[in-house]
Amino acid sequence: MLKYELLPEQLVREGTLPEESLFAPTPLPEKYILETHEAGYYHRLCHGQLTRQEERATGFPWSAELVEREVAILGGTVQCARLARHTGVALNVAGGTHHAFFDRGEGFCLLNDQAVAANYLLRHEGIGKVLIVDLDVHQGNGTAALFRHEPRVFTFSMHGGRNYPARKEQSDLDLPLPDGTDDATYLRLLADTLPRLLDAEQPEFVFYLAGVDVLATDKLGHLGLTREGCRQRDRLVLELCHRHRLPVVVCMGGGYSERVADIVEAHANTFRVAAELWG
Repeated sequence: MLKYELLPEQLVREGTLPEESLFAPTPLPEKYILETHEAGYYHRLCHGQLTRQEERATGFPWSAELVEREVAILGGTVQCARLARHTGVALNVAGGTHHAFFDRGEGFCLLNDQAVAANYLLRHEGIGKVLIVDLDVHQGNGTAALFRHEPRVFTFSMHGGRNYPARKEQSDLDLPLPDGTDDATYLRLLADTLPRLLDAEQPEFVFYLAGVDVLATDKLGHLGLTREGCRQRDRLVLELCHRHRLPVVVCMGGGYSERVADIVEAHANTFRVAAELWG
């Protein structure tokens, strides 16, 4: 959790971001949340009425502050989406809660921020096609399930094949990777896949989940990327969006390396690449 404080401090201190470019999110109104999540689940979540089994599946002990934080994250990603339509790019220091389903939470995710923001764009901003590029080490199972029958959202997940969740959902495109996948293999596969996806799907907006749990140092990841490989991954995705003039929202996703400095530095690289491209 410390990374959420340290990352913006690092970016401002080093001059990657001016302090005035950071904003505190406005909690998202309920009506927008219920365009993605089941009302009964959301109300039980808000009032601390989840069953013990449901709470255990989220990985969090319930608290009102936890729900407030989650609703603020949703607001941040929606605000980023609105901003990116004008600026080209916007990044959420948090977010990427891709294990949350229509009527339940899982894996440290209570509500699915990129799914909520994608539905917001489709319903209220006139966007006709969204691409979600999920490069967290864990499959975006909640996102895949939420958009299984929604042709206007294409879900692409490149993840550790033997990692959580044990039971995978079916994204529009899944690329499961073997344990220990290195920089060269990972980047070659991504470079072969993403440009073809953009050409085939012709999205109007991109959400990018830039988890740094792909690092070899990650306690939960089991892949073999270096920090430089992770930076090149971000550059590949963001350069393609920039070249195609596609607005993109980036959420940080997971990162569980032993040293918090490794996590913060890898996340900071994502912001550095975006700042360099969009300047």
